[in-house]
Amino acid sequence: MTRGHRRPALGAFLLICALLSACGEAEPAAAPPVVPPPVVPSSRAATDVRPLQQLERRFGARLGVHAVDTGTGATVAYRADERFAHASTFKALLAGVLLDRLPDAELRRVVRYTEDDLLEWAPITSRHVRTGMAVDALIAAAVQHSDNTAANLLLDLVGGPPGLQRALRDIGDTTTDVSRNEPALNTAVPGDRRDTSTPRALGTDLHRYVLGDLLPGTRRQKLIGLLAGNTTGDSFIRAGVPPGWRVGDKTGSGGYGTRNDIAVVWPPTGGPLVVAVQSDRGRPGAPSDDALIAEATKVVVAALRG
Repeated sequence: MTRGHRRPALGAFLLICALLSACGEAEPAAAPPVVPPPVVPSSRAATDVRPLQQLERRFGARLGVHAVDTGTGATVAYRADERFAHASTFKALLAGVLLDRLPDAELRRVVRYTEDDLLEWAPITSRHVRTGMAVDALIAAAVQHSDNTAANLLLDLVGGPPGLQRALRDIGDTTTDVSRNEPALNTAVPGDRRDTSTPRALGTDLHRYVLGDLLPGTRRQKLIGLLAGNTTGDSFIRAGVPPGWRVGDKTGSGGYGTRNDIAVVWPPTGGPLVVAVQSDRGRPGAPSDDALIAEATKVVVAALRG
């Protein structure tokens, strides 16, 4: 979720980061239990795409969906390889990269920043300018509150947008483009490949970090807890699954009516579902609609578990 304009650059804040105690952000929600490694998805399509086409007409939007039932290998794919602006969904992948690369001491390290570093959407970092924030608290702020200042501070730790893109290439993602910081990455101008991805690529990356073996068990559980404790997704994928299903997700929104959500969903029985839904409306100033994401999720659930 992205708002506002970037203030002056962060400068050399890394030179004044101190090894202080972590700032007092709340612990993430308890995570669902770790499941066995997922099966390799089959090429078997699980649904007729007509319900998704009907949603496009109903909402006046372009819709992209990629979903996998990791228990059966069944898939739902619609415009799964078309590019959409990824917007703030990248923050989940950034968290995965950091949890993969940083030792515990680095996660506890406090990052200092100033008022000039704050973007308009900085609900957590704006409260800790005086004390700074530990890296793990910045990760929680970026994932669970979509704090844009936190995201930019974290991007600096991996070498900026080029560093994050290299990290994604290292795990096999040859699709996702990471070119700009917040908030510029959310312009979402049609035809601009910068800061875009596809539902298939985003879903596959999330699958690797949350259900695969890229992260050790404790770090994987930490990421699951962060996603499960997301505060921005109640009207997105969470609104499209039956009561009692657990969801860990990361939302995103941008220009031209861009609205996205990527999630791992734990039904009461069977394997987890990995769901990536992206959408846009292709017009400057077009509103986005959370209900489109929820309705697309209902189609996915009916196809995979109906």
